Amino acid sequence: MLKILGRDSSINVRKVLWLCDELSIPWEREEWGDGFRSTRDPAFLALNPNALIPVIKDQDLVLWESNAILRYLANAWHGEGIYSPQPRERAPIDQWIDWQATELNTAWRYAFMSLVRHSPAHQDPRLLAAACKGWTHSMSILNQQLEKTGRYVAGRHFSLADIPIGLSVNRWYETPLDHADFPAVRTYYERLTERSGYAR
Repeated sequence: MLKILGRDSSINVRKVLWLCDELSIPWEREEWGDGFRSTRDPAFLALNPNALIPVIKDQDLVLWESNAILRYLANAWHGEGIYSPQPRERAPIDQWIDWQATELNTAWRYAFMSLVRHSPAHQDPRLLAAACKGWTHSMSILNQQLEKTGRYVAGRHFSLADIPIGLSVNRWYETPLDHADFPAVRTYYERLTERSGYAR
C-alpha cells in the first residue's frame, strides 16, 4: 500500500492524489504540515530534510519532490497512457511539468501568499502588482499553448503534465485578483474539472 505523507489541502499533495485516482493506485495518507504534525519533527526530517510535503513511502522507497513522485508513480503503475515511454512523445510532457515547477510556480508565489494566505511578509503593493503581472504573463503563455493543441497542455490527449498545470490553473481562478480573459485556459479548466481525480 502506497503511503502519502501530507495534508490534502496542499497543491503538491493534491498532484499525487489526483494521479493515484487516474491510475487506480491504492493509498493511505498521514496528515503532516500546517495544522497537523510538524514537518520539522525529527521523524519527518529523516524522510525529507527539506521539511516539505509530500513524501511517499512505497515499500522501502522514500521519495520527495512532487513532480519526481508523479514520474515515479506513472512509471511504476503502468501509466503509459498518460506518460509515454517514447522519448519524443514524453519530452513535451516533461517540458510542461518542469515549466510549472520553475516558471509558473515562481510567478504566482508572491500573489498567492499575499491574497490567499495573507502573509504579513507579502504585503508590499509594488511587489504584489509585479507578481500579478508576472502571473498573468505566464497564464498567457499557457493560453497560447492551449490554442495550439486545442485540448491539453502537451497535445490532444490528457497527460501527466495536465495534473500540475491543472492544479495551478485552479489556483489562478481561486485567487482573488483581476483575471485576464484567457478563453483557451477557461475551456481547458472546465474540461479538467470533469475528471474524477480532479473532482476528488
